[in-house]
Amino acid sequence: MPGCRVRSVYRRRPDREGDLPPGRLGQHPTISRRGSRPPLSTLASHKLPAVSRALFDTQDESEILRLAMDHVSLAGPYRAEAGYLRVHGHMVPSPQVGPGHASAVDRTVRELTGRDVPVTVPGRSRGRALALHGPGGLHGYLVVTSRSRPTEAQHLLLATLVRLTAAALSVAVAHRRQREDALELHRLRRERAAFQRRLISLVVELGYQRAVHEALTEVAASGGGEEAITSALHELTGFPVLVEDRFGRLRSWTGPGRPDPYPEPDPARHEEMLQEVARRGGPVRIKDRLISLVRPRGEVLGVLALVDPQDEADEYTVFALEHAATSLALELSHLRHLAEVELRLRRELVDDLLGGTDKASAYARSEAFGHDLHRMQYVVVVQWRNRAADDAFARTVGRAASAVGMPSLVTRRSDHVVLVAEGRPHDHALYETLARETGTLDGTIGVSARCDTPDGIPGRYQEALRALEVRRRSRRRYGTTFFDDLGLYRILGPGNEYQELEAFVREWLGPLVDYDGRHRTALVETLSRYFDCGGNYAETAESLAIHRSTLRYRLQRIREISGHDLTNVEDRLNLQVATRVWKIMLGGPG
Repeated sequence: MPGCRVRSVYRRRPDREGDLPPGRLGQHPTISRRGSRPPLSTLASHKLPAVSRALFDTQDESEILRLAMDHVSLAGPYRAEAGYLRVHGHMVPSPQVGPGHASAVDRTVRELTGRDVPVTVPGRSRGRALALHGPGGLHGYLVVTSRSRPTEAQHLLLATLVRLTAAALSVAVAHRRQREDALELHRLRRERAAFQRRLISLVVELGYQRAVHEALTEVAASGGGEEAITSALHELTGFPVLVEDRFGRLRSWTGPGRPDPYPEPDPARHEEMLQEVARRGGPVRIKDRLISLVRPRGEVLGVLALVDPQDEADEYTVFALEHAATSLALELSHLRHLAEVELRLRRELVDDLLGGTDKASAYARSEAFGHDLHRMQYVVVVQWRNRAADDAFARTVGRAASAVGMPSLVTRRSDHVVLVAEGRPHDHALYETLARETGTLDGTIGVSARCDTPDGIPGRYQEALRALEVRRRSRRRYGTTFFDDLGLYRILGPGNEYQELEAFVREWLGPLVDYDGRHRTALVETLSRYFDCGGNYAETAESLAIHRSTLRYRLQRIREISGHDLTNVEDRLNLQVATRVWKIMLGGPG
């Protein structure tokens, strides 16, 4: 008809009654009149905006899926059977749906690739898995069943709800990824800051280590020795630095606070400390000190320590201490090697001097060791009970001689140590020092007469041995004997003649010795002092602190008890020799 628009209506083949329309949601096969739209339900006018706000207000993907599943029934005769979210490429069931329903469609949904497909839900009809697509890709699936065939309007509402859910999920995923990116960026920044701090620390540490290495290398190159090493360590750390020898005696101290006097070490406690430090390895804190062993090739030569009462030492201080201990170990090892070489050369020189050598060679070689053979020399022989005359004891004797101001050349024989010393030794200083060093008084020292030229040293050596033998065979066998004090015994030889000497003394002084022993008198001592004073009454009485009349009485008793006449030249000589033997060889009174 004119003026009339002809509309062709294509009817689609009716599906099974109540089925959801095929294809993706929103794609409808019915071609309607231009401008006409299916009527919206109450959900479109009242609920859909609120649902949309709720979906977009939350940023939790599980919560979005739950809200969508809760509102599926408002779109029509629908029921949400299960929901899935894509997590790390895998479909994960929503926890809001019981596992009984979800497990029935799990395998089907997990095998889908983003398509809407019918699914079979046990006990339900018209099931379909609806893909939740967004700008970021597939976010999950919504499994819906229908009690009856939905209308196109209901189908449109469900499609709208699905799209809103997918969009909300896209927003939530974007927010989550943004948060994750922000957290990752924050983590990376923290790691970068930590790396920068570590880098700065490493730069500082390497700079400090380089400074330590350069400082100690410069000291080693300059040949500064032990004092230079401890001074460098003190400058690097700021702590007082000390070095002790193997036995705990102070070798050097750099910095303030040095104890005066330095405490004497306890040998047992010091040895225990050394074992503890060696067992733990590296610098060890003991009380107010940070201690490191000076130990080249495993042998402890001493201790290097920092005084740190406030426990302020850090890893840089420990590094400097370890490096200094290594440098000091090399230095002390070198010094020890030199000392051993020097000791061997000294011994060779002393052996040559004792055996006899030319003056020119002796003077030149001794000068190389800083020993002046042009001065008067004395030969000193040292023998200590229960101490082998080995290198260790020779070093001990050498140290003791240096400690008492007696410059010496040292060597050793099978059972004694020999020193060629500058100047006359002090009467008892060497003996007393060695007694402290060894911890025992059981030692004997013989000292020769003076020697003015090297060629006289062999004879002086025999004199020292003679003095040693006389002292060793006397009743007071431990101490120091000078050859100059032997008097008559210089011409008496060693061996069995000592028995003869005792018999001689007994023959001439026996009654007097016995009388003194019984009555606690001092007749033999009075006679000895009388002879020492040349027979002078006044001097003898004064030396004995007695009156002259008392002295006359004692001399009269001596004549009566001994049966010898002091005015007879022969008797007088024999009595004088006997008193001298009694006094020197037999130890005097007692």
